[in-house]
Amino acid sequence: MTEFATLSIAAAAKLIRNRDISPIEYTQALLDRVSAHDAKINAFIRIMPEEALAEARTAETEIAAGNWRGPLHGVPYALKDIVDVDGVPTTCHSKIMADNVATADAEVTRRLKAAGGVLIGKTSTHEFAIGGPSFDLPWPPARNPWNPDHFTGGSSSGSGAALAAGFVPAAIGTDTGGSVRNPASFCGIVGMKATYGRVSRRGVFPLSFSLDHVGPMTRGVEDNAIMMNAIAGHDAADPGSAPVESLDFTSLLGRDIQGMRIGVIRHFYNRDHVADPEMGQGIERAIDVLRGLGAEISEIELSPLREYAAANRVILLSEAFAIHEKWFKERPQDYGELARKRIIGGAFIRAADYVNATRTKTRLVAELADKMRDIDVAVTASSMDPPNRLDDPDGLEANYGRQARAPFNLTGVPAIAVPTGLSNSGLPLSMQIVGKPFDEARVYQVAHAYEQATGFGAQIPNLD
Repeated sequence: MTEFATLSIAAAAKLIRNRDISPIEYTQALLDRVSAHDAKINAFIRIMPEEALAEARTAETEIAAGNWRGPLHGVPYALKDIVDVDGVPTTCHSKIMADNVATADAEVTRRLKAAGGVLIGKTSTHEFAIGGPSFDLPWPPARNPWNPDHFTGGSSSGSGAALAAGFVPAAIGTDTGGSVRNPASFCGIVGMKATYGRVSRRGVFPLSFSLDHVGPMTRGVEDNAIMMNAIAGHDAADPGSAPVESLDFTSLLGRDIQGMRIGVIRHFYNRDHVADPEMGQGIERAIDVLRGLGAEISEIELSPLREYAAANRVILLSEAFAIHEKWFKERPQDYGELARKRIIGGAFIRAADYVNATRTKTRLVAELADKMRDIDVAVTASSMDPPNRLDDPDGLEANYGRQARAPFNLTGVPAIAVPTGLSNSGLPLSMQIVGKPFDEARVYQVAHAYEQATGFGAQIPNLD
């Protein structure tokens, strides 16, 4: 089981294509690992062993016949449980949706099925991707495999936990204010929020139409780019989908970053919020690594983080309440306490505040574009702190504000969270690499160069 638990997508693809391992044995080994360990992690709401093994058998038959679909063929993955799978419940981790059965695949599900992936289950999330780690819901919150007393980050909490625990090599999350990159930061994995519109959101329960993104989560950068190749592309049925040309997101991996211009948004984590010393030191060491790889480092200054965060929050809560208003009138008692408290805030935001937030968004999009004109990528914090304890409600609440992810939901540019090592207490540290619109390949190039130079991201914790 341990060998399968640590396999990357890239390595597994070679073994499967050469028929050195079977998709069936791979899937069964990961299902066995979930069975042995998930009771203390709670990464999954629903395990689908029969369906997964049937998909694995189909993949094995196709590959034996010479019909290899690509690097995800026969590789297990998981979906955050706000993503539809035809005939399978999409619960959004909520009593309100407990009996909701999807009648069609989400577009991202369809693309992963077309790539030959093997779905082994639906992962835990915050209620409706906003509630937080709650204990008053039908399912318990996910726990951090590095230390189960600690938070996974959210809202793609189960996806992050499943990857860190070695349950799957690939998972899908969603990101409205940082919900792919927060669990990536806290679980020591890689999470990419691509450019707004790069990945279809059709068939994914919405939180905020203006800010929602679907993103790949993996243990390594190459695997993340492989996942992005499978899920990216224009979808005319998603009004927010961008009609841009598809490309190979792995195309720049392995190229050096000599002479690349990297801007550091240092004030986000040493002035706007003062990061935990270990988190800040991890970012500074990462900048030194990038400099040592030949990158030209400069510092850039943006508007204060609070301006980005405030505009993001007003838009998010306004749109979230519009989505939930009917249920709030009819069955407010069926929400968990955290989701109810957060969503209800949108009911008290004035139309003028929403309009002004969208105007602020336009100004900040232009500001970021101007500041990035003379650089290739930017580096900054993702989370300001290592993972909080689950029994520390004040720390958990503070976590949602002490981050630098929301600016890149607001502006829609690509941003990836990557590990920078472990704290003295053995908890993950991280940073964020930010790119220009639709320049994900460049972001992956820098992230991969850093990963190769440090080796961070390859390890998983001991669950025994």
